[in-house]
Amino acid sequence: MTISYAHMLQFSTSFLNGKLSFTSDNKGRRTHVLPFASLERPDKNIVVDPKVDSLLDSVKWDDKGLAVAIAQNVDTGAILMQGFANREAVFTTLSSRKATFFSRSRSTLWTKGETSNNFINIHDVFLDCDRDSIIYLGKPDGPTCHTGAETCYYTSVFDSLKQQEIEGNRLALTSLYSLESTISQRKAELAEEENGKPSWTKRLLLNDKLLCSKIREEANELCQTLENNEDKSRTASEMADVLYHAMVLLAVKDVKVEDVLQVLRQRFFQSGIEEKKSRVSKKSEQD
Repeated sequence: MTISYAHMLQFSTSFLNGKLSFTSDNKGRRTHVLPFASLERPDKNIVVDPKVDSLLDSVKWDDKGLAVAIAQNVDTGAILMQGFANREAVFTTLSSRKATFFSRSRSTLWTKGETSNNFINIHDVFLDCDRDSIIYLGKPDGPTCHTGAETCYYTSVFDSLKQQEIEGNRLALTSLYSLESTISQRKAELAEEENGKPSWTKRLLLNDKLLCSKIREEANELCQTLENNEDKSRTASEMADVLYHAMVLLAVKDVKVEDVLQVLRQRFFQSGIEEKKSRVSKKSEQD
């Protein structure tokens, strides 16, 4: 029995371990059934899951057989890079779970990380509504850009228009990660001889007792918006305070928001009750 596309994305282990299943053709002969077979079908006995073919047929490849392929960090949402993919590149990405593209200059497939080992490990693949562009949603093993930057997008057009010379690079970050970056900058300034302007963030970074008291205070105020039936804007404001102060604590502990989101993602398919039980059992074993 072949494997559906949905199952392919979740269960490619058997393929990667080289396991094959068998079925019988109309003449009673056993035939290998391999969901991730080569698109070229060099072996007539290898059968490609028709759902894979149907999926790839639905993509609107351009006149060169290509579509835009964008790699995105599954935890941070950061756009890592953009390339092009052909039918075989997408097929290889699905089977290997490594972001694979088509090099237009070399006219060949290439897997991101094949020379640097900074692979992008695929968690899911999305097609846009027109089916002419693709998102590889994954977790990078290291910097994506050949320059060593976290992503290939670090040049702000607005910054360039405002000033002739840009000091350093600024990654394209979402609001949460822009806040994390600012907190990290304040922490770095504390280590410098000239600490720059005084700030509330610096005070919190230097005073664990103050920081923890603020987190407890803001968490209590957030709960009060529910208990006192306050409006949504008040709840959003208090949650912003909780997030900010909690992120300062993360900076003190050298923990990234990305690490927290990765833990959350790993819990998506786990019962919260069972997860809490496992925590108790682990703690008992340590004691």
